[in-house]
Order: sequence, then C-alpha cells, then structure tokens
Amino acid sequence: MTSPRRFRIDCIVGARPNFVKIAPIMRALAERPELSARLIHTGQHYDFLMNAAFFEELRIPAPDVNLEIGSGTNTQQTARIMLALEPVLGEARPDLLMLVGDVNSTLAATLVAAKLGIPVAHVEAGLRSFDQTMPEEINRLVTDRLSDLLFATEPAGVENLAREGADPARVALVGNVMIDSLFACLDRAVAPAQTFAALGVSPAFGAAVAERGF
Repeated sequence: MTSPRRFRIDCIVGARPNFVKIAPIMRALAERPELSARLIHTGQHYDFLMNAAFFEELRIPAPDVNLEIGSGTNTQQTARIMLALEPVLGEARPDLLMLVGDVNSTLAATLVAAKLGIPVAHVEAGLRSFDQTMPEEINRLVTDRLSDLLFATEPAGVENLAREGADPARVALVGNVMIDSLFACLDRAVAPAQTFAALGVSPAFGAAVAERGF
C-alpha cells in the first residue's frame, strides 16, 4: 500500500530579513508529516555575516537549492532570480510557494510563480509605508496583488489589504514570525556569561547590562 502524497511547499529566502522570518516557518512545516517543504535560497545575500551566520544562529536547515544570484541593482537582481528560479519551479511544480517579507527575492519569486500558475502564500502581507520611492514598497504591492494567501502580522496589514480590495477569504491575521524567532533564541540570549564572552565584552559590563534586563 502506497503512502498518501504529501503536500509540497517551496519556501523562498534570499536576504537577511528573510532568514529571521523563515526559521520558525521551516520548524513548523517540519513538524507536519503531511507536508513536504523545500528551501530555496536565491543568494541575494551571500557573505558570511549576512547569510551563513544567520543560518547557524537561527538553526535553519541548509537550502535544498541555492541559486547564487549575488549582488546587482534592484532590476538586475530581480531579473536574474526570475531566470534562475523559473526552471527550478517549473520542474518541481510545488503545490504552494511560501514567501516572506518584501525583498527582491520575494518579488521575483512571486512573478515566476504567477506566470507558472503556482499558488503563492505571502507571510507579512499588508505592510505599507505608502512611499513608492522605496523598492520594498513596490515589492509588497505587487506580491500582495498576485498572492493567493495573504498572512498579515498585524491588524493594520489586514486593514491595508481590505482598503486595496483584497478578498477577505484570502486574508488571515497570523501574528509576527519575528517574535517566534525571538522566543526560539531567547534561552541563548539571556545566558549573559556566554553571550558577552562571545562578544568580547567585559564580565562587569555584561553583568550590569544583564541585571538591567537589556
């Protein structure tokens, strides 16, 4: 007897803010045996301090796919990610593409999935600065317009989506995954002796800061 087919989700990361947001999502997906999650790294951020250090500290599993896009202008990055990602998604045909945040990787993956007819879920939907000179604001607007599921982190996000005409059936207020990452790392953050020693801070200074709860 064959086992039932698992629902396949591809998760996209690319830049430092994505890593903090995707960590608790990957943990949650791993706890669901009916789901099969694959992590795709676009390589938008790639040096150690903006990439590998976050994977280590947040205990994110190694990416299943790394597109190794690298730096460039907003347009160059978006275009290169789209060109590299299209065959990856086209071959695998996941049931859902999970996106976080508002970086170029988020926009590029949204556009590719929309062209391929792959449903998109956007975590952190509805956030707005109302300043379209910001590349992130353009990324947010386009991503939310094309996404099938809109997961908002705060009531203001839900209100913004309603104002823009989003179908309420596609919107859910789910909370902020950044807080999930905070709590996951809290036990290490509140161990002052280890934390301050790793940072090269004197024990006296570290103890004083820890006593004040900073």
